[in-house]
Amino acid sequence: MFRRALAFVAAAVFSLSAFAVEPISEGHDYTLVQPPRAAAPGNKVEVLEFFWYRCPHCFQLEPGLAKWLKTLPKDTQIRRVPAVFRPDWLPASKLYYTLEQMKLLDRLHEKVFNAYHIDNLDLDNPAVLGSWVAKQGVNRKQFEALYTSFAIQSKATQGAQLATTYAIRGVPAFIVDGKYATSVSQTGSETRLFEVLDQLIAKARAERAHKKAK
Repeated sequence: MFRRALAFVAAAVFSLSAFAVEPISEGHDYTLVQPPRAAAPGNKVEVLEFFWYRCPHCFQLEPGLAKWLKTLPKDTQIRRVPAVFRPDWLPASKLYYTLEQMKLLDRLHEKVFNAYHIDNLDLDNPAVLGSWVAKQGVNRKQFEALYTSFAIQSKATQGAQLATTYAIRGVPAFIVDGKYATSVSQTGSETRLFEVLDQLIAKARAERAHKKAK
């Protein structure tokens, strides 16, 4: 009886350890942003996601990312930033900011990814983009007027500058609260990426609380 109980306890401990999340390691799972940048104003921990609609790795990550975002704590917010490393990245950036301005991201963000990667549509081509937008039930003239506006061009430029500020070299990449940088290439897998992000968010939250308590 004693041996059986001991075996049960050992099995339970093994089961718990199998599901334990490995603590994050600086230099392996994430790197420090040097110098750290000011976080977004307010009380929420900010996660920046740098991406490109035409990036196959961003497309592959999107389903898991969308699922993870549903678990995001109420004191945390994500801000997506379409990176612009070359001139040919600009159209996709403008597309994102136009959809954001028109409050269409919730409905069309995933569909844009699918249009590029599954339907093989060249949404960088204004004629193709205009036709696609109309098929989504969006006012084409209103969309095109905003897409070509100075305001959207400026937002795309600011996004490009932000990627430079954080020394982003590839996408998808994440910055937590202006201090910590991570990516799938660092963590080694999507599953580990989300574990690392969760722990970095908790770390940033604790640091904010400590600073506020002083």
